[in-house]
Amino acid sequence: MKKVYGSAAEALDGLLFDGMFIASGGFGLCGIPELLLQAIKDAGTKDLTFASNNAGVDDFGIGILLQTRQVKKMISSYVGENAEFMRQYLSGELELEFNPQGTLAERMRAGGCGIPGFYTKTGVGTQIAEGKEHKDFNGETFIMETGLFADLSIVKAWKADTTGNLIFNKTARNFNPPAAMCGKVCVVEVEEIVQPGELDPDKIHLPGVYVHRIIQGDHEKRIEKVTTRQKEQA
Repeated sequence: MKKVYGSAAEALDGLLFDGMFIASGGFGLCGIPELLLQAIKDAGTKDLTFASNNAGVDDFGIGILLQTRQVKKMISSYVGENAEFMRQYLSGELELEFNPQGTLAERMRAGGCGIPGFYTKTGVGTQIAEGKEHKDFNGETFIMETGLFADLSIVKAWKADTTGNLIFNKTARNFNPPAAMCGKVCVVEVEEIVQPGELDPDKIHLPGVYVHRIIQGDHEKRIEKVTTRQKEQA
């Protein structure tokens, strides 16, 4: 089965449709599948629902799709750092389902494992729990959260072999593995593709069984917040 494609547009060919649900890796500006997001923007696919920790910034990450009004709903943990995300949410233009970060990660992982729902204490007694099933275990109250089952997963990794085994680079791992697991089809962009057997099996973070299509490309190395100090006087 061919998994390596020549470009993001080629890898997404035949997968995109209006109204689809996409799970995306990334945290802040770290580990964002920027090439695939740009290809979705170029394709003009609209009315999208995204499950992602946040939406990048205004001109990077999912933020570029918010600018073009291609996103209908976000399932996220964090709105900050993206002025357009906040503006659309506060003005009622964008539907937003808030999830605690751990809950969002577990919802993705559960979907990838075929688990339809699970109980968690996180959110009990808050707005997060409204409308959700409550159940007591050993005298403590938990709420039911559902697994996420996306039409498409888009993620970014550091290295892949041609069979789809992935290695992520340090904190760029973040939400990428669970996001990759929960999609019917998973498309990955990487910095380097190697042949089977070249990756140390003990260092593989996500097995190729979850990965359907791979592209290699050049990525922008952005820093979300640059903090410096004055040079000390001699």
